[in-house]
Amino acid sequence: MPTVSVGRDRLFEALGRTYTQEEFEELCFKFGIELDDVTTEKAIIRKEKHLGEEEGSEDEEVIYKIEVPANRYDLLCLEGLAQALRIFNGLDPIPTYKVAGINKESFLEMHVKSETSRIRPYVVCAVLRDVTFDEARYNSFIDLQDRLHQNICRRRTLVAIGTHDLDTIEGPFTYEALPPSEINFVPLKQTRKFAANELMEFYQSDQKLKKFLHIIEGSPVFPVIYDQNRTVLSLPPIINGAHSAITLKTKNVFIECTATDLTKANIVLNTMVTMFSVYCKEKFQVEPVKVIYPDGKSYSCPDLSVYHMDVPLSYITRIVGVSLPEKEVSSLLYRMQLEAKLSISGDETVNFTVSVPPTRSDILHPCDVAEDVAIAYGYNEVPKTKPSSLKPCSLNQLSDLIRMEIAMVGFTEVLTWILCSYKENFTMLNRKDDKATAVINGNPRSTDFEVVRTSLMPGILKTVAHNKDHPKPIKIFEVGDVVLLDESKDVGATNRRHIAALYCGANSGFELIHGLVDRIMEVTGTPFVSPGDDVGYYIKSADEPEFLPGRQASIIYKGKQIGTFGIVHPEVLQNFDIPDPCSFVELNMEIFL
Repeated sequence: MPTVSVGRDRLFEALGRTYTQEEFEELCFKFGIELDDVTTEKAIIRKEKHLGEEEGSEDEEVIYKIEVPANRYDLLCLEGLAQALRIFNGLDPIPTYKVAGINKESFLEMHVKSETSRIRPYVVCAVLRDVTFDEARYNSFIDLQDRLHQNICRRRTLVAIGTHDLDTIEGPFTYEALPPSEINFVPLKQTRKFAANELMEFYQSDQKLKKFLHIIEGSPVFPVIYDQNRTVLSLPPIINGAHSAITLKTKNVFIECTATDLTKANIVLNTMVTMFSVYCKEKFQVEPVKVIYPDGKSYSCPDLSVYHMDVPLSYITRIVGVSLPEKEVSSLLYRMQLEAKLSISGDETVNFTVSVPPTRSDILHPCDVAEDVAIAYGYNEVPKTKPSSLKPCSLNQLSDLIRMEIAMVGFTEVLTWILCSYKENFTMLNRKDDKATAVINGNPRSTDFEVVRTSLMPGILKTVAHNKDHPKPIKIFEVGDVVLLDESKDVGATNRRHIAALYCGANSGFELIHGLVDRIMEVTGTPFVSPGDDVGYYIKSADEPEFLPGRQASIIYKGKQIGTFGIVHPEVLQNFDIPDPCSFVELNMEIFL
């Protein structure tokens, strides 16, 4: 999830009040975001440079790092965050965004050339008129572009944003794709002209821009935007031209977004203009631009229209899990910037017609509307209930019962990797690979994950090995799956639920493990019987290589071996670097079902 850094004092000023850290964390939790960190600008710089921490002065600006949902692009800047929280708190109404009504002669135009289809075929544009910047607003404007580039724009591969001082350029504009050697201009923060192919080499040493060169580097043509006087506005997705750079004195901002994905380009443009139209003389008003494609088709953008979605009340209450009256649902949706009008269909079904503003591109389905109702209502207020359709898995129920019983005996549960090394699964346990039991990973990331375990023993022994200094005795257990080859299955393998336990101390504790076996059998209702009797279990001498000869036994249930227990062989303990004697048991739980 993306993290947004905002000045605490400026945020509180926008919210209309101050909060203690605990109060603000509570507000964030209610709204579905999280205060991730509290720091200062100097501390962030020192961290980026890998310098040690130092005490901050009282006059340093406090920075809040707030974690927001990845699809809430409207929350990626202070303006959107403050606006959403003020509406959530009932301080502001939902803003109405509108496209300025201008005559055809005043329309700015962007003409798209056919060659752009070879590299970045789409462009959308808009103008913010009579905008007022100060340093904080300007920085926020630039930061939003960077965050969008990192998020929905996928590091400029899908969309690249260019912002320009409209008073320094003249329309109509053209979006073209030309050979790199034919594009010459002075790029942002430079003083001399470069050809586009020179820029590719020049920016190889630029820590920020070199990450984007690969997007167009190998193409025979580069995208470029010109104004009427052939002044280069930008070389997307790399750099803007210095001629049209915006400053604190800029009053009219021309925004262009070139893209390979038109839907995302529109979302990005809408986010930019809706967040900063609040600083325009005509609040929440945006001037459109006509984009004309080579086939003669033209489109006016941005599209700030509200779209409507019909959502049944019954669907919302079923998803949320709480029966809510119509007025309360409508009020809760309003707090999340969604207007809802009640309507009743012919079959007397209560529906809401939800109006989704251009800032909420994350609302795609009625379930998104229901989620917003749940957030506004408060997840902590939703009563905990178990769905009537939920039927617990009998194997999991048995596993939980066994876990509880073993824990009450004094053992501690561990959870280990289901993958292990080939050596740990065989050689270190004195076992041989019969080529018919273990599932081998064909392309392991490392030697630690070569085999899907056929036993819980390697993981438990590794746990003891990494805790040799822990006070003795060590009594641990695990309930988990092993995987065995099985040609009868469509995937060629099958899972088996096993239970394993180990005792490690000054002595082997063989009698304790034996007692644990008896306890497991008792709680599963399995009686101890004489050999040959099929109504219960009995034990007989075993000969497994991982156990000490003469100090091990097989567990037989209804004529089948379901497990083994015994004193772990000294060679195995040495292989895992365990100095103390251990006893171990492992058995198949599924036999009891």
